[in-house]
Parts: sequence; C-alpha cells; structure tokens
Amino acid sequence: MALMRLCSSLLLAYVFLSCLYTTSFLFLCPFVRDCSTSFALDVSKLRAGFLWTRQVFGDVFSGSATSYGDLAPTTRALVTRQAASYTNLDDFYPDWSLEWFAMPESRFLSKAFSNSMHPMKIFPYFYKASESFEEDDITITTLVTPNRFEVLRKLASRYEGPLSVTVHIPLPTSSSKSSSPTLYNSLLALHALVTNSPALAARADIHLVLSPFPRAFNAWRNLARLLARTTYMLLLDVDFAICTDWRASVRALLRDGANPVAKRVREGSAALVLPAFEYVKQAEGRDQGVFPRDKHALLDLVRANRIAPFHASFVAGHNSTDYRRFYAAKPGEIYKVTQYQPAYEPYVVVKKDAAGWCDERFTGYGGNKAACLFEMYLSGVSFYVLSDHFLIHQSHAYEEEARRSERRYNRKIHSDFKEETCLRYLKRFSDQGILNTTRARNAQEECRKIKGIGKIVMQLGFASGLRR
Repeated sequence: MALMRLCSSLLLAYVFLSCLYTTSFLFLCPFVRDCSTSFALDVSKLRAGFLWTRQVFGDVFSGSATSYGDLAPTTRALVTRQAASYTNLDDFYPDWSLEWFAMPESRFLSKAFSNSMHPMKIFPYFYKASESFEEDDITITTLVTPNRFEVLRKLASRYEGPLSVTVHIPLPTSSSKSSSPTLYNSLLALHALVTNSPALAARADIHLVLSPFPRAFNAWRNLARLLARTTYMLLLDVDFAICTDWRASVRALLRDGANPVAKRVREGSAALVLPAFEYVKQAEGRDQGVFPRDKHALLDLVRANRIAPFHASFVAGHNSTDYRRFYAAKPGEIYKVTQYQPAYEPYVVVKKDAAGWCDERFTGYGGNKAACLFEMYLSGVSFYVLSDHFLIHQSHAYEEEARRSERRYNRKIHSDFKEETCLRYLKRFSDQGILNTTRARNAQEECRKIKGIGKIVMQLGFASGLRR
C-alpha cells in the first residue's frame, strides 16, 4: 500500500513538472533569444521570465512602455501596435537594434559592393586615425592612388577634421614574380606616408582596396563614405586644396536650430556646395602654398584672369553654382541652386546617411561623380552654395587617352542610368504617396525632361492626385 502511494505521488509530480516544462517552453520560447529543446528548468528564472514578458507586452500594448533599451520583443510589440495606425514608414519606431547580431566582415563587404568590378579585396581601416572626433563633425571622404600620395599628405595637413580615405593599389593580374614588387613597394610607400605624416596618422581612416581595375572611382567613393565615422561628410577629390575654414562655419551653421537651411541639412534633404576654382595657367596651380586663403584674395585673382571656375570649358559641370552670384554675394550669404543640370558635379557637405550613393557602373573618367550628385538630387536633396568659402584645384597632368576612351564608355551607360534612376525614384515616391510633395519635386521636374518618361511622370502624378 505504501509503495502504491509513493508511485502515485511520483506520477503526479512527474505530470506536474511535465506540464510546467511544456508551458514554459511553449509560452516563453518566442521571447527568449537562446531558447532551445535543451531548455533547463529553473523556477526562479521561469518566474522572472514570466513577469518580464507580462510587463513588456502589457506596458507596450497599453501605451505605457518603460525603457527596455533595444530588447527585440519590446520593439516587435511596439511595431505591431504602431501598425494599427500606420500612414507611412516614419510612423514606426526608429531604433530597431541589431547589436547582438554578428556578421562576418567579408560577407558584409561582399553584399555592399556586389555591383562593383571584381576581383576586389577590401581592408577597412587598414590604418585607423588615432584621434577621435565628435559625432556631428564633418569627414572629408576621398580616394587616392599611389601617384597622388603627396597630395593626400597636403590635404591632411590643411584640414584639421577627420578624413575617410580609400587607397587603391593595383592588384597584380598574373602570378609572375615581376608583379609582386609593385604591390609590395606600394604598401611600403603607404606605410611611409602614414608614419611620416602626423596629420594623416592622427585624423585619417585609410581603407585599402586591392584590385586590377585602375579607376573604379565610384566604388571607392562609396567605401570611404560607408566607413566615415561622423554624421556629415564632404565629398571631395583629393587634389582640391582647403583654402578657408569652412569646417568651423558649417558646424556653427548646423548647430543653429533656427536656420531653415541647416534644418534641411540635418534632415538629409539639403547639401552645401563649396564652389570649385582652378588656375588658368596650370603652372601657377601646382603650389598650394600660394593659393588664396580668403574670398577677397580669390576675387583679386579672378579679376586678373588668373583663376577661373573649375573646368569652365565644360559648362554643365559646375555652372549651376552661379559664379556671378557667388562673386556678388554678401558675407555669410547662402543661396539655393536654381538652375540644376544633370551633369552638375559640385563638392558638397551632406549628411552621410542622405539618400543617393554613387552608381558603381561608372568607372574611369567622365560622368562618375555627376552620377552620384544626380541620384542625390532626385532623392529630394537641394543644393545651397556657401558664398564665403571655396576650393582650388591643384594642377596635375591628365591621362588624356584614357579619359577619351572612358568618357565614350560612360556616355553609353549614362542615358540608361538616368532613365533607371528616374523610374526607381518615381515609383518609390508614388508608392509612398509623396509624389506630389516637395520631396519629389526634383525627380518630377528632372525626369519629365527625359524622352519617354515625361508621360510616365504625368500619369503617376495624376494617379497620385486621385489617391489623395
């Protein structure tokens, strides 16, 4: 009899524990990151987990959620609640965090640069800056090849802010021993450059790219931008000299809460243009030490016909800056670019996360940087010119034969690129229901100029109007 009672008690205890285990597994597993079939029974942990789950979901759905950081279940519940009153993507909780998620660097870079020309090996932060900077600082993003190392050193010595630099070194295209010394010597030259330049060592993050393609400029621009560590950046070619303290002026502007242009830059819907100039005689433009350091000195040289707008013979490239207005502007004036052209390629300060990256189909000379700015403009970014500041190009010889052949290639893809980019942004704005808003105005105005797309713009605009 006693044995029967003992067996009955054990059976009841087993049933109770089995029910408790099953309940804990089925109910709590969806909310526990590392839950598995090896879930260990711990009554204290079980009780704590139950109370945590009840509090998280109870508070969130009741509208009184407390601060549980970036816990994924909290965010899932909040997103679900927000979906009930969804009108656009901005309604959703913005801080979905994946800090717990680790991805191999090689996989991330493989996806990020899947449209680039391969083979290409990327070494992020091959040299990392020793100084740290405030998050709202402005990083110069640029690219350089070994023959321009000295110009990079000069840029770093003139600019006291952070730099994110893609350094491309040609990858040998064969396994012959004669190819290896070039790669090896280039890496030694890079090391000597960094170690002998305190400014570079302190302020420049250098990202190494090894590939056999000599001028994949847009892929290199995207890499420097992707790995910049501040909120804002200046998209710049390495052979432009910093002549004025635009960094201090722009940072002060961006901290002005009342300035409408600054507000747009902070939102990622505006970019600030630094007008570009060059010396009329190349021989005069080789020594940055004699470049003008303020606008008054610049205008003296312009009036003397010694300095002119950069690439003045190619009007579409920079004329939208409106140099006449720049010359006459009052101190501190900021004016909007009103005559945009698709080939416009200014050097701009913009939020790093602003829409519009560089299309990596463009390699070599001709239209590569303009493609970056064209997509940025279509995304809704307007350009504003800083009338107190400027950049000057340091003269150097161009590879004329390569420029001619590469420009022919880029012209062939430019029309397709413009059509594809227009259709992509028009559809995006239409799907978001913002096609008839100021955000989409640039895309509407520019894309209706393209043969065959103007009709689509009108149809989408009419349909969008009906939906509203």
